[in-house]
Amino acid sequence: MAPFLASLAANGLAPATLRGYRYDLRHFLAWYDAFHDCPFALEALTEPVLSAYRQHMIAADHRPATINRRLEALNCLGRWACGTGALNAATLGHVPPMRTVRDRRPDGLTDREVQALLRAAGTSSHGLAPRNYAMVQLMLQAGLRVGELAALRLSDVTVNDRSGSIRVPRDTGLKAREIPLNAIGRRALSQYLADRKGSAQNSALFLSTRETAMPVRTIQGVIASLSRRARLKRIPVTANTLRHTFALGYLHDNPGQVVELAELLGHESRDMVSLYARASGDEPAAHSEHPSRNAPG
Repeated sequence: MAPFLASLAANGLAPATLRGYRYDLRHFLAWYDAFHDCPFALEALTEPVLSAYRQHMIAADHRPATINRRLEALNCLGRWACGTGALNAATLGHVPPMRTVRDRRPDGLTDREVQALLRAAGTSSHGLAPRNYAMVQLMLQAGLRVGELAALRLSDVTVNDRSGSIRVPRDTGLKAREIPLNAIGRRALSQYLADRKGSAQNSALFLSTRETAMPVRTIQGVIASLSRRARLKRIPVTANTLRHTFALGYLHDNPGQVVELAELLGHESRDMVSLYARASGDEPAAHSEHPSRNAPG
């Protein structure tokens, strides 16, 4: 596998794309080792083997898009092997892809709707404007899940004059992911942190009016309230809508970079983000304010 991956790297594939190929091929090798008595060799890329692997994934209830992507990775490996002479094209197997259902692309906010929501957040009463504005900006700029936002600590935030990032902890055993912050996100966080009481690094980033960590339901309630004040009625606006807005905006500015988006969103598979890449005649989601446009300065 190493020479094949090296050839992909030599052809200019992005590191994240290479990791995607490596992940899919490792899945196949793990299956092959579990069901065969001999080590894998390129000559094993026959139709019976590929058909058995396809059936295994179907029985394991993998999504059709996942199955097709992994089969395509094997097809790509086979074509490379034939091109190098390591495999006879006559022996290379081929199995048909799974039929997929065209799911509806997630909705995001338009630029105008984003600005209306930010105005509502920035004019919040009872001294909550800096917090609410920073919270909305962070979801728009980083595409965080609401649970991830609620779990953030001060120690997870790095904000400097010309750079910044959010460290998002993951499940035990998995490396935390780093999400870059553009100038807009850094400025919103800096203004909030300048007025925020308490500076213990292990304390929650966003505090409630009782100066305790904001629970998920409270954050969801804040977003719903801001949406009503902004009079956003085209689509229901939730914390997840802001995550969709980030994803749609990222692909608007970076067409085809699904693997990179999957990493930013914290998805192990590209399938969960493939819906964002589908063509739509709708008005583009907000795309002027997210890391791909403004990072790192």
